[in-house]
Amino acid sequence: MSLELLALRQQRIYGTLARDPDLLKEVLPRLPPDVRAEARANATAGAEILSLIGTPSRHAPHLRTQAPPPADVLLGYYREAEKRFGVTWQVLAAVNFIESKFGRVISASSAGAQGPMQFIRATWKAYGLGGDVHDPRDAILGAANYLHASGAPRNYPGALYHYNPARAYVRAVMLYARQMMRDARNFYAYYNWQVFVLTRSGLVQLSGPGA
Repeated sequence: MSLELLALRQQRIYGTLARDPDLLKEVLPRLPPDVRAEARANATAGAEILSLIGTPSRHAPHLRTQAPPPADVLLGYYREAEKRFGVTWQVLAAVNFIESKFGRVISASSAGAQGPMQFIRATWKAYGLGGDVHDPRDAILGAANYLHASGAPRNYPGALYHYNPARAYVRAVMLYARQMMRDARNFYAYYNWQVFVLTRSGLVQLSGPGA
């Protein structure tokens, strides 16, 4: 089975656990300790993201998607930004992951945020370094610039709260980032997770195999 399909299966499992805390409590004690920690982190991060979603719509919203840049290309951009601004690459990758699934989602948000790192116009004008908000490299460098100006790496939670003023968002970014810090291979797993949206009937897959 390909890495993409294995990652999609992993994503579906953690998505189920994120939506059912009772099931998570039942499953966790049955897992080996290392897998238990990973499962808890991923399910908790997923639950934090779900907590930010309002009432699900009846039908899946129309989102435009595309294939993301290659994983190693993105990793090179994160490392360039880390070297320039001191913001660890795993945090930048976690933001990119949550905001647009590494650039798969190309629609603007309901608040008008754009690009793979989801900047509103005023913030991009201040921190975008004169680049193109839709260009992955420019967006990642702009995000690192903004996070650094907001207190990273000294205070990642505070800097991330400036980026998106929601405690659940901050917790989710840090959980995913720590998973990649623990094992860099988790970046490649997350990279292959796909775009899902929550509707009243459940999750609907918008990208990847079977979408």
